[in-house]
Amino acid sequence: ESALALAYELIDALVAAADNPLLGIGIGAPGLINAKQGVIHRAVNLNWQDLPLQSLLQTRYALPVYIANDSQIAALGEYTFGQSPNTANLIALKIGRGVGSGIVLSGRLHYGDGFGAGEIGHVKIEEPGELCRCGHYGCLETIASSQAIIKQAKTIFSSDPHSALHQFAASPQAITTETTLQALRAGDSAMQAVIARVGASLGRAAAHLVGALNIQRIVIAGSVSAFGDALLRPVQETMQQSVYASLAQNTQISLSQLGDDIVILGAAALLLSNELGIV
Repeated sequence: ESALALAYELIDALVAAADNPLLGIGIGAPGLINAKQGVIHRAVNLNWQDLPLQSLLQTRYALPVYIANDSQIAALGEYTFGQSPNTANLIALKIGRGVGSGIVLSGRLHYGDGFGAGEIGHVKIEEPGELCRCGHYGCLETIASSQAIIKQAKTIFSSDPHSALHQFAASPQAITTETTLQALRAGDSAMQAVIARVGASLGRAAAHLVGALNIQRIVIAGSVSAFGDALLRPVQETMQQSVYASLAQNTQISLSQLGDDIVILGAAALLLSNELGIV
């Protein structure tokens, strides 16, 4: 209810600010989403269940509404507005509080039969692994998400009084993604190892996507992409080592340049595609 109230508040403000007729509303949201019905069936990290967001917004605003998973939307945003000219196929790995990917095939967002295409965050990546919010152990999200990085940083903070984390946070509770990034840039070896492990895990996940789909353009987006080359290098190296060499050598992995706006841009692209046929 509080999330809906905030969404209404934000959309009300946008509607009021518009000085031209509105085409509609596009939204990228976390979770497993039926994009045809506009229902968020399950968002693990937020404990949402069967939220009919599309119908609620259409009733309130009397406008066309399109909703899809935020990682899927990120891929569409990168395809439409990113630096990928003449690319018909693309994968976006969106790494933030959650971990997911979006897949564009022949210029169209690929949802999968059950709208879960690209749901890599809850695929087991290590044995036995930590308990994930989804109920399984060893999911990619328990290693590579921003929350997992912060959790590992808190352990480093508490166990190593010489960690650079102490320069940027007064207590474990004060550690944020920005804190961990500052410590990494300050040369903290433990944080460097954490990010290398994150990158290697993402590289293994990318290798499976490359092996299954043979898509040659992969971008990394989301808040964790701020770790830059320290993240990108192990992703690239592990992918190269984990998939058929002939496929790997033609696959490019890079960081998205769209920043925090990638989901908003993707939501706009979804609306433009559905209402105006712009791809």
